[in-house]
Amino acid sequence: MTAITEWPAKLTAGWLREQYLSGTLDPEEVIREIIRRAARDKDMNIWIEAPAVAQIAPYLAALKELNPQEHPLWGIPFAVKDNIDVKGLPTTAACPEFAYQPEADAAVVARLVAAGAIPVGKSNLDQFATGLVGVRSPYGETHNALRPEYISGGSSAGSAVAVARGQAVFSLGTDTAGSGRVPAALNGLVGYKPSLGAWPVRGVVPACASLDCVTVFANNLEDALTVDRAARGFEAADPWSRSVKREAAALPGKLLLPEAPLDFYGPHADEYRRTWERAEAAVQALGLPVERVDCTLFSEAAAILYDGPWVAERWADLAGFVESHREAVLPVTESILSSGAAERHTASSLFQAMHRLQQYKREAELLLRDAVLVLPTCGGTWTREQLAANPVGANSDMGRYTNHCNLLDLSAVAIPAGEAAGNLPFGITLFALADSEHLLAGAGARFLAEGDDGESGGSSAGAEAQLLAEHQSLEPEAGGGTSGAGGTAGADVGEAGGIGAATGAAIAAESPASGMVTLAVCGLHMRGFPLEKQMLEHGAHFWQEARTAACYELVKLPTVPAKPGLLRQASGGSAVELELWQMPVEALGAFAALIPAPLGLGRVALADGREVTGFICEGYAAAGAENVTAYGGWRYLPAE
Repeated sequence: MTAITEWPAKLTAGWLREQYLSGTLDPEEVIREIIRRAARDKDMNIWIEAPAVAQIAPYLAALKELNPQEHPLWGIPFAVKDNIDVKGLPTTAACPEFAYQPEADAAVVARLVAAGAIPVGKSNLDQFATGLVGVRSPYGETHNALRPEYISGGSSAGSAVAVARGQAVFSLGTDTAGSGRVPAALNGLVGYKPSLGAWPVRGVVPACASLDCVTVFANNLEDALTVDRAARGFEAADPWSRSVKREAAALPGKLLLPEAPLDFYGPHADEYRRTWERAEAAVQALGLPVERVDCTLFSEAAAILYDGPWVAERWADLAGFVESHREAVLPVTESILSSGAAERHTASSLFQAMHRLQQYKREAELLLRDAVLVLPTCGGTWTREQLAANPVGANSDMGRYTNHCNLLDLSAVAIPAGEAAGNLPFGITLFALADSEHLLAGAGARFLAEGDDGESGGSSAGAEAQLLAEHQSLEPEAGGGTSGAGGTAGADVGEAGGIGAATGAAIAAESPASGMVTLAVCGLHMRGFPLEKQMLEHGAHFWQEARTAACYELVKLPTVPAKPGLLRQASGGSAVELELWQMPVEALGAFAALIPAPLGLGRVALADGREVTGFICEGYAAAGAENVTAYGGWRYLPAE
């Protein structure tokens, strides 16, 4: 095994998969590095149960029984917010006296482990997931990943910072009022919040059971969507679970921006406002129809969460513990929870709020049909010292653009959008209807792809520019790990800004190494697919993501297994996603001899003007093949 000389500061599934397949790393080495990093950052209060060899060893042993090609998250380490059960570790919800020892993994943890992922520890949170600031924990205030003197965002504080500090590839959070999105924005991450019930919540300490979601933080969009595929699906034992399919990614018919000026707050309000204006300009430059809309309904719906009777739902779940252990609960948390016992929360007020909310839901449904709403994730931030002077008011401000989401049954993804100030990330959130998560994937990838100039929309992994384009894979009907007919489930691991942090522009400027030929592959030879091993056996290594020029059609040949055929068109056609590999020149002849008709090697025109050697298909084969160009690439075809 070749020793790795330099670890990236942030870990991605694509980079780890490449190291695993090349034999450069094994999961044991990755875990040792994560434990080292956790010790380095001990004073940042990221963990309640920090990564340790003894607790992780059984998962490493279990990997030996799993085929990496069939398990899309094989060897991928993740953090778990400590209100989500992991068997063998106590669940505290950031309250030591509340702690209990779960008998089983939470449903979503079990699905991720079945897909090959490794839970490495339990992360810090605002106590009982009550807060959006990340400082309400007896285990210490979680520091911001980039500016330790600033708040990290809550309540999923430790989960976000663990990923941003390179101690996990992804992490699980929860989101009731914005806890899966605010920490993403403040730490430069992607935060994906699926539709209510799309991921099971069995084994999660409830904050507000009818609104709670499990969420994922990651360094790029594709890692988040790969986790979504493994976690998604109906769970019969979970009364809140429902079947919400995520279709192949697509672009929305329009993007919605607020028509009225927005409010910004905190010591960096002016910088946040200017960065939002740049983000708006970037949205308008995406080539999609943009409409300005009245966002009053979203702010009015948001007000219902804490001004209305839903605070009584929090109290209903935790009243017994709080009343008998008041000394164990932080004063600010106790005051918020006990407000649910106020006399004004009557049955009548509950129904009045439900009826008002139902009207808002219908208005949102009409407004967001085939559309994606874009808002800032946060309108500002504070240092932890500044927050201490106004803990409740500042926390309320942090939810200004997030609180409406679950009440209106929306899905959302928070994505990076530049910096408000030095090392203070700015983020936007895309909102869609519950059944339109595919529009989030398409619009999010488009925004990130256009944002590599660093002004706005800047992805934390620059290769996002060619990552998903306009399409993303379908998920299995029910979650549970190892789906993957024909290798498509495993394929997701190899995507993303996988090789370090080089931007798409920098990669495009590189040339193949001496003695190597660039080879474009568009199907079963891509990373994670069954014939990837042929590439590796011939000394090839993955180089970069790419797209063809917009003059090709992609067909699905009626072979077993089905193979792709790339056909250049005299007129018309579309761009198709593919991968560029580098192969030793002396190995190309032997490799070409393995390729069956009607496939062969020829010249492939790329979107950036280059021409490279790559897989092509003879024209006669199109007559008996299915045209699958609309999917945008072989990786995004539905699993069979």
